[in-house]
Amino acid sequence: MSQDRRNDYDVTDTVQVSNPAAVRNAVQELYAESFPGMSFDKLWLAFYDFERLFTGRYPGYNGCDTTYHDMQHTLDMTLALARLVAGYERSVEPRDRLGPARAQMALITSLFHDSGYIRHKSRDSDFANGAEFTLYHVSRSADFLRRYLPELGLAKDVGVSSMIVHFTGYEVDLDKIELDDPRDIICGHLIGTADMIAQMADRCYLEKCRDRLYNEFVVGGVAVENAKPGEFMVRYESGEDLLRKTPTFYQEVMRDRLNAKFNRAYRYIEVLYEGQNPYIEAIRCNITHLVRILESGNWSLLRREPAYYLGIANAVHDIEALVARQLATFKGAVLKADDTLLMPV
Repeated sequence: MSQDRRNDYDVTDTVQVSNPAAVRNAVQELYAESFPGMSFDKLWLAFYDFERLFTGRYPGYNGCDTTYHDMQHTLDMTLALARLVAGYERSVEPRDRLGPARAQMALITSLFHDSGYIRHKSRDSDFANGAEFTLYHVSRSADFLRRYLPELGLAKDVGVSSMIVHFTGYEVDLDKIELDDPRDIICGHLIGTADMIAQMADRCYLEKCRDRLYNEFVVGGVAVENAKPGEFMVRYESGEDLLRKTPTFYQEVMRDRLNAKFNRAYRYIEVLYEGQNPYIEAIRCNITHLVRILESGNWSLLRREPAYYLGIANAVHDIEALVARQLATFKGAVLKADDTLLMPV
């Protein structure tokens, strides 16, 4: 399936995940099936504001300039979450269902889970690219949700939303997130699952890791960490080095999060696809292809050129120039290899 689909379509090749209206319509259909007769108005507004935020039309913000964490990624994830929610609602006893209000909160949280990468025009004027916030972007997203949800009339959701967004990151120990209602934890599991499976099932995941995520890691202080003055710790030497370490990430980090931390929530997708899971199948396909490349050393097998969906015209050129400058500053410094597996997504 993943071999035949278009670069900016979901795993089923039916929804254009670079198009906010297409994803909104697909999510609305799933929401209506799960919660007949319930209003979609607030979610419609959230999609509208999400598009404005990422394209640079939301008051006070610059727009998206992170080339990996772009508009397509968030839309792809939000569609995956809507499917997980629909599958979950069909699978559990009535008393355990999320219900329309909680599902709405989870979907809005998904739409803005990477809002922390978007630079504010005044508060963040000292920063050149949103990737500089990599190590704490989830906390920034939580801050955005605290400001944004009351504008939608959803102040009651601020507490839970600003906590469950952390299931998409590594800033907070997930085992220490405590919420009063177990269904809120379920929302966290679904959101964290959607974030991981959507990006790793992307048809161009491998190219995007090599060419885009590595750049964000350089700018964000992940690829090369400034351990102490004049000394740098190298985690990823290049985009190809990042991919060399991806199978280990898949085996040790991703599978643990999906199966243990998120309690195998990905299985709820299977309710919609007759027991099949197109996301997990696409991920396995990507990892198998990567292992084939690593074993053969034939990097020319990575030849897809996905489009960018950003909000700043020169963002691609700007981040590449920023990366070149930062890598140049490392030359001549004391470099040490660090095999610590650190991969915020």
